[in-house]
Parts: sequence; structure tokens; C-alpha cells
Amino acid sequence: MSTSLNTVIKRAAAYSAGSAALGIGYASIIERNAFTVREATMDVLDPGASPLRVLHISDIHMRPGQRLKQAWLRELAQWQPDLVINTGDNLAHPRAVSSVVQALGDLLSVPGLFVFGSNDYFGPRLKNPAKYLYKSDERKHGEPLPWQDLRAAFTERGWHDMTHTRHELEVAGVRIAAAGVDDPHLHRDRYDTIAGMPNPLATLRLGLTHSPEPRVLDRFAEDGYQLVMAGHTHGGQLCLPFYGAIVTNCELDRSRVKGPSQWGSHMQLHVSAGIGTSPFAPMRFFCRPEATLLTLVPARVGSQGADAESGDRSPSATVQ
Repeated sequence: MSTSLNTVIKRAAAYSAGSAALGIGYASIIERNAFTVREATMDVLDPGASPLRVLHISDIHMRPGQRLKQAWLRELAQWQPDLVINTGDNLAHPRAVSSVVQALGDLLSVPGLFVFGSNDYFGPRLKNPAKYLYKSDERKHGEPLPWQDLRAAFTERGWHDMTHTRHELEVAGVRIAAAGVDDPHLHRDRYDTIAGMPNPLATLRLGLTHSPEPRVLDRFAEDGYQLVMAGHTHGGQLCLPFYGAIVTNCELDRSRVKGPSQWGSHMQLHVSAGIGTSPFAPMRFFCRPEATLLTLVPARVGSQGADAESGDRSPSATVQ
């Protein structure tokens, strides 16, 4: 091999290594902490209803000492939502309950509904990243987390635990019939405990789940819910330009990995891209950590959503 060719190869290898290091640094230091609030409008309410501002938060994965995340969370109350929806995975450390409660701050004084995810019950574990690329029913749990303490803190402030229960409330003049399930990712969901049509007099019929597993979404749709809100996917967390999410970490297809989408002919879905990451995979790429401020408005007259068999995933929504 000539000296000049050897030099070119060494320079190319050094350039590739440097680019990889820069990419990892950006994903783990900059984008992982580039918190944002995404706004979207979804027309899911019954005709004549008043608009409803809903803040959707999910997958905080809090650890003590995460000051940037905690400071950003404290600012969310400034968006003045009418309702807060928390779809789980709040914890990533046994001593993080107080950090979550203090960071949510004034949001806990706003009407709220929540369900828990796997990382409220069990701590994160180091995993082989390749396992995200193929399906497996094998589950190895991390250390138990103090979810009971977190539940007590939320409910004492007035938030409602929607785990396997139905609840009705009125917020900003909108009558809501809500129901939720425990985390399908851990196969803890027992939809039969909440099965049946929600109150048809409710202006919004709302379902909650941590992991947006199709088997659960189908049940909500069959029962006549207008909107289901979920988390878990982290929006893919590591995404590629012009391709999007590589995996969803559940049975949901990649096209619905975050944001609004249509599920069947009469139900819409909103999946949060989440706020945190596992401490064993502290990176985000082309997928900023986010909360979503949804403005729910009445459905357009004659709008029936997308056809379930057409493959159309576009809901009646606008995103900013």
C-alpha cells in the first residue's frame, strides 16, 4: 500500500471517528437537554364545545440532580393549561419522587389525570441496544421504585389515578368521561375492568395508557372513545433524517411514534415524545424532549376521520 493511500485511509478513519464523537456528544449533551413545548390543535370534541387546553407530559424519567429538567418542568405552569395528562414513566431513581413533585409544582394544582408506566414500578436496567430491533416477551425488571409514594403525592394534590378506572369531571365547561389502563408494556392492562361505552353525554371521551399497544387502542376505539393519549415511545428517541424513528419499542407502527394520528374511523391518538431518557441511554437525536400543549376543539361538521383501511394516519389536527 502506498504511503499516500495509507494517509488517506487514516484521515478518513479519523474523520469518521471524529464525526461519530461529535454526533454522540450532540445527542447526549445538547439535544437531550433541548426541552421544548410543542403545540397542536385536534378537533375531537363534540359540536358546540368550548376549546380545551390540555398539557400532555410523559416519560420524565427523573433522577435527583437533574436541575435543567426540573427547572424547565417548573415553567410549564406558565402555559396555563385547563387539564394536565401524565402518561407515566415519571421515575428513574428510588429517591426521585420529591424531585418529580417539586418540579411539577403548580401543575399539580391544575386538574390532572394520570396512569403509570413500567419505570414508575421498576428502575431502568442496562440493556443490549440490539434488543430494541426485535420483539421479545422476555422481561427482566430493575429495582422496585416507590410508585405508591408518587401516587399518594399526585392524588393528595387532586390528580386522579386512572389505572383501571373510569372517572367523569368537568373542566373549563367541557364534560369529560375518562378511563385508563395499567401499563400494557408490562402486560398489566386489564381492559375488561373498564370495558363499555363511556357516557354519551360527555363532550370528550378520553382514554389513557402508557404504552400505545394496538390491542388496547382497538378496545378504546370499539367502545367509542374519541381520543387516547399515550407515551412510552420517546418519539423513537434516536431518529434519522428523512426516515424518522428506527423503533417504537412497542407494537405501534413507526408512523404513529409521536404526535397526533388517526386510529380507525372515529378515534384519534396522541403519543408524547416524552421528556427524559433512560440513564443507560442518555441520548436523543432528531427527537427533542417535549411536552405538548393540545388545544382540543369541536370536530368539523361531517368529519369522520380517516378510513381505518386506507392507511391514512392524518387526523384532523394542526401542529406547530
